[in-house]
Amino acid sequence: MTIVGGERGATRGPESEAEATAEVAGVLPEALTGFIGYLLRRVFAQFTTFADGPEDDSRDFLVLDALTGGDWVSQLDLAERLGINRTIMVGVIDRLEARHQVLRTRNPDNRRQYILSLTDEGRAAVEAGRRAVAERDARLTAALSPEQVTRLNTLLARLLPQSTQDLVQGTEHLVEQAHHRLRRLGDEKLAGTGLRVRHYGPLSILAASGPCPQQRLAQELAITGPATSQLVDELVDGGMVHRGRDPHDRRRHALELTELGHTQLKAVAEAVDQLAAEVSALLGPGGEEELRALLVQLLEPAHPGVAETAGRRG
Repeated sequence: MTIVGGERGATRGPESEAEATAEVAGVLPEALTGFIGYLLRRVFAQFTTFADGPEDDSRDFLVLDALTGGDWVSQLDLAERLGINRTIMVGVIDRLEARHQVLRTRNPDNRRQYILSLTDEGRAAVEAGRRAVAERDARLTAALSPEQVTRLNTLLARLLPQSTQDLVQGTEHLVEQAHHRLRRLGDEKLAGTGLRVRHYGPLSILAASGPCPQQRLAQELAITGPATSQLVDELVDGGMVHRGRDPHDRRRHALELTELGHTQLKAVAEAVDQLAAEVSALLGPGGEEELRALLVQLLEPAHPGVAETAGRRG
């Protein structure tokens, strides 16, 4: 079972699956491994590739588990707190109600709202679900000691809004929630620029490498060819990258930053640095180094040497 969630409607779906299948094993770019947000994205993708159950089942459990603390007076508020799209939330509650696991009644103080209550059947489902989640988390975090997992969860929770931190436990859920939140915060800093945080990697590598074949860019980013093509298309369409000829092999195209690309790199780098500073503040003294070390320990089996490169960058 996989716990899903995220900020305001972000759930495991086509975008998340595309992220997971885009990542490949290999040496991770030193320019990126010092950033908590990047490491979180890689761990999130690594966890997602091991999905072992229907998404509906995991989302249903997320809602049931949140209801163990008592009735919820607003279905919409719970959806927002759990990062579930409100339309999807209606389907979740419909399923849970049909299985007699949740009781939905009108809020007498606000007829537009539903009060959600957990039934005996729902409590039994939560207990079974918690065992499954614990078993899966144990597999996903096998590289860490129990004490390290506890510390990882504590640090990840600091990256979430205060109102979300106590709703659901579990390393996989916390990784996903933190990943989605940091990505959203970073992209918000770039609103109106045509840039996303994900553009920092290819732009910075192209700036450092000069004319670069697309295949080499894919290798440096440790992502698949199709994922690289999508990124490059976005940058070319935005006027930030030019496809020319490789000076070393005229049969191949080479990618090069345009003047606009260099300008936009400065903008996205500033946003990434601002986000890194916010992350450091949220984690507190020493927290950033701790979290980085724990994340790279999870990544090390698929990406040998990542701990060393992250240490140099950090």
